[in-house]
Amino acid sequence: MASITRFRACDHLLNLNAFRSSFKKNGMPSAFWFHTTPQKFVVELKMPSLSPTMTSGTIVNWHKKEGDTVNPGDVLCEIQTDKAVMAFETEEEGTLAKIFVGDDSHDVQVGSLIALLAEPGEDWKSTTCSDTSKVTSEKANNPPKPNCDVSSLEHQDKKNSKRAMTLGPAVRNLLERYGLSPIAILGSGPRGLLLKGDVLHYIQKENLKPVPIVSPTAESKISLKAIGTEPKKSDLSKGTMKKIQNLTHEQEYQDLELSNMRRTIAKRLTASKTGIPHAYSTINCKVDTVMNLRKKFKNEGIKFSVNDIIIKAVATALDLCPEANVIWQGNELVQPTNVDISVAVATKSGLITPIVTDVLGRGVLEIGDIVRDLAERARVGKLQLHEFQGGSFTISNLGMYGISEFSAIINPPQCAILAVGGSRLELGDDGKPTTVMSATLSYDGEAISPLAAATFMSTLQGLLESPQSLLLGHRSLPE
Repeated sequence: MASITRFRACDHLLNLNAFRSSFKKNGMPSAFWFHTTPQKFVVELKMPSLSPTMTSGTIVNWHKKEGDTVNPGDVLCEIQTDKAVMAFETEEEGTLAKIFVGDDSHDVQVGSLIALLAEPGEDWKSTTCSDTSKVTSEKANNPPKPNCDVSSLEHQDKKNSKRAMTLGPAVRNLLERYGLSPIAILGSGPRGLLLKGDVLHYIQKENLKPVPIVSPTAESKISLKAIGTEPKKSDLSKGTMKKIQNLTHEQEYQDLELSNMRRTIAKRLTASKTGIPHAYSTINCKVDTVMNLRKKFKNEGIKFSVNDIIIKAVATALDLCPEANVIWQGNELVQPTNVDISVAVATKSGLITPIVTDVLGRGVLEIGDIVRDLAERARVGKLQLHEFQGGSFTISNLGMYGISEFSAIINPPQCAILAVGGSRLELGDDGKPTTVMSATLSYDGEAISPLAAATFMSTLQGLLESPQSLLLGHRSLPE
């Protein structure tokens, strides 16, 4: 004898139309489950890796809301990577069913689930409920660990004497200011070391206020009135009064959050400076001719900057001295066929280097237009990955900020970077004032020989002091 029982809206079966069939086999009761609900197709949207070095990112803002229709090529959200703020596009279509990670979410790991997309024709609301319950059940199965429990307090109590010796001055200051004991706060540092961030998190969680500070004189008077006795002069001389640190003149400060881009820049520059044998070469160029040509063309309605001339001159010098136009590919040194110049641009999130490709095949005016377009889009985070990944040489120009001379750190896998300073007036050999500009080449001593670096800098100096051939598009060194 068999029986069939139907269950609708079964929570533990995620709202499936489920059936239970009961029967007896060899005299023993048996049962099996089956369902007739059609499968719902849901696309999981995970945090993408938008750069080769990206491990986590920040979701700046969503362009789509739950329930919005999504078509291939639509921008779902903007993500700040370790390089720039980039648009996250999808090639799927459907309805955005659920957003798990909202706007301004920091340190979202690559590969983590950020949203669900229901395919066309699916009920996105029910999909949201099903997946939300699933996520909720996962969270319930893995509840967060409490910040403090009895066993941890006992463990911290045993280590209290050690921790008291290793508390930093900032931690001690906060503990005294808020009247806290280090035993009640769990440390996240090595071997349970209590850090400043642990104390600040505890203060914010408990919504604590600073303890009123009582001066030693006032405290002694209150205690004397309560006791009704006066201390002896000998006791005062021995220092029997309790010394309380005066925190009324403590300097205020504000914690500044570092972006993922700044952290990545710091790591890469540290690795470059410590791992690459930097060598340097500096030239002083007389740029009066460049200034006069720029002024002449400006009067005729043709505008270009000195930086545009420098980019063209560097590309031409690299073409004439190919030994300096090299990059690393793994452990192999290669020479690119084109000269692609990376130009350093300062943004709010950090420094980024968009690329002017095939500089040799472009004129000065076209180079200027490309640089302005790349710089504008870099500052608003609209660059594509291919527009700042690559390049064979980098130029960093701080002359517009009043910097006369500086040296830059090589941006691997490139092997050289040119640091350009501002122009200044000096007395020439003929006793007349001359406009001089300094440029310092930082190059990889393993990849580029000192002779190749000197030849490149000498060629660059000649091009900048006689820039007519650059404006005409000639590649030959002027005589």
